[in-house]
Amino acid sequence: MTFLNSSEPFVREKQQELDFQDIQGLVCLNYEIGNFILFSKFYTRVDQAFILWGLISSGIFITAQFLPISWSSQAILWSVLTLFGTVGMVSLTWFWATVEQLRWVIYSWAILMIIGLILTDLSIFLGWGEVLSRLCPLWLGLSAIGYLCTGVGMRSRTFILMGCIHFLGILVLPYCGVMQFLSTGLIMTVNLLLLAELQWDMQSSSDYNQLTPQQKQFNQTQSQRRKMSS
Repeated sequence: MTFLNSSEPFVREKQQELDFQDIQGLVCLNYEIGNFILFSKFYTRVDQAFILWGLISSGIFITAQFLPISWSSQAILWSVLTLFGTVGMVSLTWFWATVEQLRWVIYSWAILMIIGLILTDLSIFLGWGEVLSRLCPLWLGLSAIGYLCTGVGMRSRTFILMGCIHFLGILVLPYCGVMQFLSTGLIMTVNLLLLAELQWDMQSSSDYNQLTPQQKQFNQTQSQRRKMSS
C-alpha cells in the first residue's frame, strides 16, 4: 500500500456511506418547499469543526481589516475566539480522532493555535513590532504546518495541498498591499469551508478496538457499500 493513494480524487461529492465514528453528532440540514428541495446537506463533527474555525477566522481577520478597534481590544477578542475554537475543535473531533488513531493531529493543531495566540498577544501588549507586522504570515504558516501534519496523519493529498496553498499565500501577501488581513482571512476561511462541503481523500487507520462488535460490523458493511458505489 502506497503512502498516498493517487487513485482517489483530491475532493469529490460527499460520500453517503459513513462509518460509525463519522455519524456521531451528525447534523443534517434539509430545506424544501413542497417537493422542491432548496438545500440538503449533512455535516459530520469534523465538518462542524471546519465550519467553526472558518467562522472564527473570518471574524478575526475581517475585524482586523475593517473595524476601528484598538489592538489591545482585538487581542482580547482574538484570544477568546481562539481558545473557544480550540476547545470546540477538540470536543467535536475527539471520538473520531480516537477511532482513527489521530489524536496527535488534534494535539498538533491545539499546540499550533496556542503558540500563535501567545505570539500574537505578546507582540501586541509588549510592542514586538517585528512580530506584529507579520501576523498574517505567522497565522498562514501555522495553519500550513497544521494541514501538513493532518495530511501526513491521514495520508491525504488534499490536506497536504491545503498546506501548500497556505504557504503560497505567504508569498502572495506582499502583493496584497493594505488588504493583507482580508486576504489571509479569505485564504483560511475558503479552504476550511471547502473541506466542510466536500469529501477529501484519506486512508483510514481505524483502531476498531475502540468500537463494539456491532459497530465494527456496521463499518465493514459501510466499507463494502462504498466500494460498490465507487
